[in-house]
Amino acid sequence: MDDIDRKIINTLQIAFPICESPYRQLAAELQIGETELLDRLKKLLDNGTLTRFGPLYNAEQLGGALTLAAVKAPLERFDDIAGIINSFPEVAHNYARNHELNIWFVIATETPGQVEKTLQAIARQTGLSVYNMPKIKEYFVNLIFKA
Repeated sequence: MDDIDRKIINTLQIAFPICESPYRQLAAELQIGETELLDRLKKLLDNGTLTRFGPLYNAEQLGGALTLAAVKAPLERFDDIAGIINSFPEVAHNYARNHELNIWFVIATETPGQVEKTLQAIARQTGLSVYNMPKIKEYFVNLIFKA
């Protein structure tokens, strides 16, 4: 990752232009060409530097809900359990952890009541206890790279 990539990532975290040609506007702000910006974004996604590029929505403000959950998956069933969890459209993403609770995942639903229903369905399908860890307080972490 070079200084231009860092500047792209930092700029995108602060604000994304809402206009007819956002990439053109962003490229001009970064003093690079639009094609170069798009090529660099693709490369950052392809090489895993960025795992996702898109908007973040506050589910609660939209009337929905989210929670962090975890299970203790037996190692011999780990991939199967992860597959079951990932099959739920409410599961945004999951993480393998080096911990007794070794699969952690985020559930985002359209309504608060759907969180508990999804947790129960995952427990039924996996045969495991699902630990619900809803947020108590929200923190905003701003990751900025030094150029």
